Amino acid sequence: MSPVLERLRGRLIVSCQAYPGEPLRVPEIMERMALAAVEGGAAGIRAQGLEDIARIVAATDVPVTGLWKDGEDPVFITPTLEHAIAVADAGAHIVALDGTRRPRPDGRTLAQTIAGLREHADVLVMADCGSLEDALAAEDAGADVLGTTLAGYTGERARTQGPDVELIDQMVARCSRPVVVEGRVHTPAQAADAMGRGAFAVVVGTAITHPTTITGWFHQAVTER
Repeated sequence: MSPVLERLRGRLIVSCQAYPGEPLRVPEIMERMALAAVEGGAAGIRAQGLEDIARIVAATDVPVTGLWKDGEDPVFITPTLEHAIAVADAGAHIVALDGTRRPRPDGRTLAQTIAGLREHADVLVMADCGSLEDALAAEDAGADVLGTTLAGYTGERARTQGPDVELIDQMVARCSRPVVVEGRVHTPAQAADAMGRGAFAVVVGTAITHPTTITGWFHQAVTER
């Protein structure tokens, strides 16, 4: 196993992202968010956008999983080979991309995208999957890491309130590549449960780095008693 992945084994990865138009949607702020997460114990950072990735790689000493959300197509997480190459060139140690079986905007298959990226750069690939079938196909396509990121967002599986534990169990049982749990991990107990189910690592974003959503949780609790 690569040294990068060994550093993430059994650890927490924090996703530092903000949506367009939000007050925190500034690369410098995401850089500082990443530094704060590392200080709190994060073993890795997941970042979106080329400038965010470059700044966080330069500012921290932990593995950075990079992605580029772009376009209106259902496949928008690092959707093309061009996007994947740009993420690698920004310095990401792991390039995260849509790992579903859906058609990609540039017409390439996932396997062709991964192969093309590897011809350009020596990086690891994380496939963001929505189902067991996606994960198995991504493994065959050459992905190094399999994420549960898109569970509940592709139409194949119902969107669960918390992490899709059934999918976690399926992927851990059937896949040979590391399974990283990501998506709706909102409490330390859920993160611990994912690790207990055999996850290689856990990614937490919203519950740590998205104050607008966190504030909304408390606002709802206070006003809807």
